[in-house]
Amino acid sequence: MPSSEVVPRRSSSPALAAAGSAEFTEAWLDNRRLSEHTREAYRRDVAGWLSWCDGRDLDPLRATFLDVNAYARQLEATPALRSGRPLTPTTVARRLSALSSWYEFLVKLHAVDTNPVAAADRPRVDRDHSATIGLTPDEVDALLAAAEADTGPTAVRNRATITLLADLGLRVGELISLNLTDLGTERGHRSIRFVGKGGKVRRRALTPGSAYAVDAYLAARAAGQGLTVPEVTGPLLVTATGARLDRNSVFRLVRRLAQAAGIHAWARLSPHSLRHAFATTARAEGVSLEDVQDAMGHADPRTTRRYDRDRHNLDRDPAYAIWAARARRRG
Repeated sequence: MPSSEVVPRRSSSPALAAAGSAEFTEAWLDNRRLSEHTREAYRRDVAGWLSWCDGRDLDPLRATFLDVNAYARQLEATPALRSGRPLTPTTVARRLSALSSWYEFLVKLHAVDTNPVAAADRPRVDRDHSATIGLTPDEVDALLAAAEADTGPTAVRNRATITLLADLGLRVGELISLNLTDLGTERGHRSIRFVGKGGKVRRRALTPGSAYAVDAYLAARAAGQGLTVPEVTGPLLVTATGARLDRNSVFRLVRRLAQAAGIHAWARLSPHSLRHAFATTARAEGVSLEDVQDAMGHADPRTTRRYDRDRHNLDRDPAYAIWAARARRRG
């Protein structure tokens, strides 16, 4: 529990309230076990709300659900920086969810009486639909082939990046947060550990393909630094200057390689497209919903089902399995 010194006082000055609230945000984040990527996203979510309040001379500690509704309507009309299209209901709902958690923490510290987000209107999110452009198995193969054919000083790193996304279905934030110390071996499996969504520490097995790509990249990186592989430290994926690879670089890489692979929708793809492909292909190959859910770190199996683009394929209709079983019994 953070000390009382970081609890913002109830003030009629929006500027003072915003300053105190920003301090409180750090205490709220420190109280939760989150990846650095998630912490940054939550900071942006709360900062956006505080900025909106400041622009209206509104004390965020005195905001009501009506204010939150007005904020949500503005979010729904705000074009996304990357696409230029309005924010999706899922994105708006996620931002309001972060803000609600922030206020719930304030309530527990008696900084506010009630959570104004709790009574606000939330966008309806269709759990059976995702706006992410998916990829077929053949398109994933073509993307991996384009990575293999890539040339230049970062080609070996790019191959490792794409292979990890394709083979493990990682979120881009999970991928770029990996450090060399996260690599390990468990019960004969090459593995990685990372902090997933919700602050949960998770582990995944490296496939032979992803392990080979990572090993080749680390060998090249070590040679370039005049070191042995065990002497290399820091983030797993780095830029030419040694800085941690960022999400924008991964977005650009996926689209560049997709264009080189001749994938029609290359300009609308994202690293998340490979995550969707991972779920769809795993289910098509007979992996149970529960195992795919665990691999992807989903708390709700309905989320995993939304990622499975092939779930309505009549080839998978259980009626066939029932009919086949009946035929075997009669035969």
